Amino acid sequence: MTQTLRQRLQACLEDGSKADKALASYMLARLNSVPFETAGSLAEKVAVSEPTVGRFCRSLGYKSFKDLKEQLRQDIGDRPWLISDRLRDFQQRSLAGEDQLARGLQLEISGLVAIYELAQTDEWKRVARRLAEASAVYVTGFQTERGLAQYLANQLQYLREGVHLVDLAGGNFAELLLSGGPSPCLVIFEARRYSRMAKLLAREAKQAGIRTTLVTDAFCDWGRDLVDEVLVVSTEFNQFWDSTAQMASLGSLLVNSVFIELGPSVEERLNKMATLYSRFTGHVGDGSGPVE
Repeated sequence: MTQTLRQRLQACLEDGSKADKALASYMLARLNSVPFETAGSLAEKVAVSEPTVGRFCRSLGYKSFKDLKEQLRQDIGDRPWLISDRLRDFQQRSLAGEDQLARGLQLEISGLVAIYELAQTDEWKRVARRLAEASAVYVTGFQTERGLAQYLANQLQYLREGVHLVDLAGGNFAELLLSGGPSPCLVIFEARRYSRMAKLLAREAKQAGIRTTLVTDAFCDWGRDLVDEVLVVSTEFNQFWDSTAQMASLGSLLVNSVFIELGPSVEERLNKMATLYSRFTGHVGDGSGPVE
């Protein structure tokens, strides 16, 4: 084949049907676990029919979902994702007893590997460069993702000026949509069930010409029509609820990429931030903290 499966899936995100985009988005986020799926299990997770999965595979140039999996196995191999003797032993003992935690651990490790693979893409590099160079950076999250947005914003504030956590209480997002800066950008954290405000804000930002990056799960089928980049993370780890914990891992890795873009010039700001923190707050054992 002239194109890899990943390339074919990414191309599908541009011109595929709604069902095809949903399947492609899910598979890109969970590529390492696709060999362990069936057409039926994949259809159930993406909320499409099993025949739709078959038609989707044929549209990509594969005879069937089984054929697609075989091609993928040749690329990533059948090796277990659990590494080291300790993890391997845990896997064997747990799987023997159908331990659900073992399955969750496999999925989390696979998801983390996918984030590091994502960090090597041109899309990721474009986001990191924008976060380093934009006139202002705005970050927001809705529902349980609010804390993830604050984490990224607080980390970026150590590296550069002009980073803002969007105030949801204001109700109109005027600080972003009426910012008037030459090149502001926006990062949205969102996972299902998606907040109506997230989609509306993405649409308004697009109309205002604000470059937007959406960090979301593999089920989001509306993001790519409204934002510049969609960074997809795994959220299914065999737990009662979907987990957005790996969005925090993505945020940490993104901060590292922004640091690389900024280079040594960031040291001066880091030192000033540390001095201010010591002056007003202080650390345990630091005698330079606040003086009454």
